[in-house]
Amino acid sequence: MKKTLLLLFFLSLWAFTSEARIIRIVIDKTELYANGRQFGSVGQYQRLTGRAFGEVNPADTHNTIIQDIALAPRNERGMVEYEMEFIMLKPLDLNKSNHLLFYNVPNRGNVFGADTTLMKRGYIYLWSGWQGDIFGDNKLKIKVPVATENGKEIIGKLHAELIVSENTPTQNLSGGAFSAQFHKAYETVSLDNATATLTRRIHAADEPERVPNTDWAFADCTKEAFPGKPSTTQISVKGGFDPNYIYELDYTAKNPLVLGLGFAATRDIVSFFRYAQQADNLLMNQTKAAIGVGVSQCGNYLRSFLHLGFNADEDNKPVFEGVNVHIGPRRITLNVRFGRPGGGGMQHEEIFFPGNEPPFTWSNTLDPLSGIEGGMLDACQQQGFLPKIMHTLSSTEYWQSRMSLRTTDVYGSKDLSVPDNVRIYLFSGTQHTPAFNTNVNKMTGFMGNSNSYTDVWRALQIALEKWVLEGTKPPKSMYPTVRSKTLAKAHEIGWQTMFNVPFRGLVNGLKVRDFGPQFDEKMMTGIIGENPTVKKDKSYTVLVPKVDEDNNETGGLETLTLRVPLGTYTGWSLRKAGYGEGDLAVLEGMYIPFAKTRAERLVNSDTRLSLEERYQSHENYVKKVKKAAKKMVKQRLMLPEDAEREIRKAENMTNLF
Repeated sequence: MKKTLLLLFFLSLWAFTSEARIIRIVIDKTELYANGRQFGSVGQYQRLTGRAFGEVNPADTHNTIIQDIALAPRNERGMVEYEMEFIMLKPLDLNKSNHLLFYNVPNRGNVFGADTTLMKRGYIYLWSGWQGDIFGDNKLKIKVPVATENGKEIIGKLHAELIVSENTPTQNLSGGAFSAQFHKAYETVSLDNATATLTRRIHAADEPERVPNTDWAFADCTKEAFPGKPSTTQISVKGGFDPNYIYELDYTAKNPLVLGLGFAATRDIVSFFRYAQQADNLLMNQTKAAIGVGVSQCGNYLRSFLHLGFNADEDNKPVFEGVNVHIGPRRITLNVRFGRPGGGGMQHEEIFFPGNEPPFTWSNTLDPLSGIEGGMLDACQQQGFLPKIMHTLSSTEYWQSRMSLRTTDVYGSKDLSVPDNVRIYLFSGTQHTPAFNTNVNKMTGFMGNSNSYTDVWRALQIALEKWVLEGTKPPKSMYPTVRSKTLAKAHEIGWQTMFNVPFRGLVNGLKVRDFGPQFDEKMMTGIIGENPTVKKDKSYTVLVPKVDEDNNETGGLETLTLRVPLGTYTGWSLRKAGYGEGDLAVLEGMYIPFAKTRAERLVNSDTRLSLEERYQSHENYVKKVKKAAKKMVKQRLMLPEDAEREIRKAENMTNLF
């Protein structure tokens, strides 16, 4: 009897202390990558597609931060299970690898191609699903459970903003402007729209007007006319959603997903391939370090990942030794009941949803406006190791995502110190995602900004690799500061009036917000209250980069394009009539070319020197490009092969003059 009780005791103890882990790996497909192409001396790559099955102990202190983990269903061992899809790209001969595991966070389930230059260096790529609320083909997904309370459905009030770029008949409930059409909506508890409210307004500051209940429905109108087919997950408006309006829906939803498991899943799969000593670990004893890279939404994801303490596995070993947070200055609303990780929090889009709350900074700071003290690396400090971090940014993150609050005090009066393990680089004069071409944007009426930061980012990625693997320090941080007088209020940046180019000095401001007693703004976890409040007397001062006589930005890292410019490149643009006129245009910037000749610029009262005046000839322009490219290579801000490509491109631009 005593032996039986003792055995039961140890079994229960095991169930309580057993670590979260990957319990099974299934490889569904193995193939040679790119038809067996050779990547430098590394040779061929192998692409593996598979699934990882994991389980998390809800009582373990590493996991208790996960929202609603205690309300998730458990297996016979008392664990909460998840299943995620993954893709691995590894050298066929791992001995030719550089043994760096390069975890690339999928953006809304989308896997973007591996960088050829990095593959030639022997990187081992890994992508895995983490966002439990997406669906669709060719997206990496994760299955996470629904939370219930004593076996009953959980319901809650949701506030959703629905914004479109063109007239659209139907939207997914609670999807938001960035993820609406591939977001698993939280179902309404009732198809009777009298239980909900839909309003619309052109600008966030406008008084909302109620849309009559006869003019909208919980329905799908993609294949039939309004009122369409009743749906618990979709909403339709008579005549379609108009791109001129911000629509806001308040309704009662049910069945929240335990989305925060995505953080644990990322932690566990990277840790598994780093450390597991078992046969199904494809990389057993083959990795020296891991770097996590997140772009945009995924950069926000990695900031939250670090802040919530997921960069230590269950054995308190580091998950990532290096992190590149790219064009992501916020945090993500993943670890929230009824969370919506696809949110944007822009000046026009999804304004009243959390994601921009303090702490903002990498270092520990006290925010006197909110009373919140902390920093993104607090948990890493407590765990005993700090990853090497590169925070790379476009100009859009200053105008739309309040990036300045990461490096200044809340009043914009002084610079804050940045930890030694962090580098910050603003790619001056760039927009969130470089335009593939300079076609006119239908929302703004201006050409998109094609000033690309790809070459500089690639060089910095290799610098991060060497920082992690060899201890070689990367180039110093390059971003605008109060001290250097390259950071200012939007109306004080020195913008020169330009013919037919509207400038309002509009920036996405921020005030202290309160999302209710069940929501923890500091940790970005909890349950959002029904009526969040804005403390209008507590405003943050948001600053943006100053500009030179060409209206091009100063104080940051200049790309080759900005060092030898052909025009003005901005990270902001304004919406035109019919699209919420005058508001900031999502993540768009502008390219405003220089006039070709002095006579042409004088006709338009353009104060910027023409191409003819600044370069005299095509040959002289090419000389300047060569000189600037050579300097960037020396500064470790450009790779020689990328410099040569850009020089050839300049040589072929014979139509400039």
